[in-house]
Amino acid sequence: MVYQWEPQVQYNIGAVVEYGGHKYRIIQPHQSLSNWTPPDTPALWSRLPEEGCWEPHPECQPPDFHDGKGPSHSEQERVHQEVPNEEQKKGWHGLDEHRKKELEMGGGLAVGLALLGGGYLAYKGHQKSEEEKKAQIWSLQGWLRDAQARTDEFYQQGGRGNLAWILNKGRHIPENAIVGGHEHGKNLYICRAFHEGGLQVGKASSVFNEGGVIGYKHHEIPFGTYEILVGKPDAVRWVESSGTINVESLKSRGYEPIEGGHEDNGTPLYVVQAPYNNGVHPGKASTGLPSAFIPYDGSEKAVKEYRVAVKA
Repeated sequence: MVYQWEPQVQYNIGAVVEYGGHKYRIIQPHQSLSNWTPPDTPALWSRLPEEGCWEPHPECQPPDFHDGKGPSHSEQERVHQEVPNEEQKKGWHGLDEHRKKELEMGGGLAVGLALLGGGYLAYKGHQKSEEEKKAQIWSLQGWLRDAQARTDEFYQQGGRGNLAWILNKGRHIPENAIVGGHEHGKNLYICRAFHEGGLQVGKASSVFNEGGVIGYKHHEIPFGTYEILVGKPDAVRWVESSGTINVESLKSRGYEPIEGGHEDNGTPLYVVQAPYNNGVHPGKASTGLPSAFIPYDGSEKAVKEYRVAVKA
């Protein structure tokens, strides 16, 4: 049966909804949010053809609405396979060749492909082998699965503790988002997004074209699907720091720095804010960096003096 799409509903594999006069089939199980309508979330929903049957069988293939910017709708329509958590945690290179082929043919990479088409373009992707690209797609959708689980827990149970990372889409900022800085009289919020095998910390705002940006290898990279830090306003304190962050020193003084993400090699990235050009911008610091780094004006800026976000 086809139901009208609604927010705050748990949609699972097999669900088909109608929205705006069109039908959509689910790609990724999730709990719907008010600003995550099917047309706006190609990583979660795939639009069905307008005429004829739409059940998945060889005689009924949807039309190809390929726009040249990502995977075609027919590619996204491939049957999505449930992927066990333990298998996802292995990483692409930990799977045997038979299982890799099963996932490729059965649509097990469909969610990652959809996200790549929605803006998650590989950094210098032309330099990667096909196997490296598949590994990145696999990791990307692993992040999305985990992020969706965190989001579901937050909305269903209120999260754990005073802070939580939840998925967000576009320029709408949740009311309980944590302020990480400001520019031109507008608040900047703390966000993070998967990129090049890591989870990079950045900033979000209703004035950004896609909603969120992160900094990576001296570039500012926009994202329309990202996680944003939410919680109680008094759950975060800011502690002065400079140069390479000294995590042990902070902990010895009773501070617990907030880990926002990690590099592709697993090195933790901590949430910071730094003054720059008459504003204060959220960004990242790590034990492997000589200073804090913030995304700004199309690039990434190094700032020696900054403040670390710690749990209050």
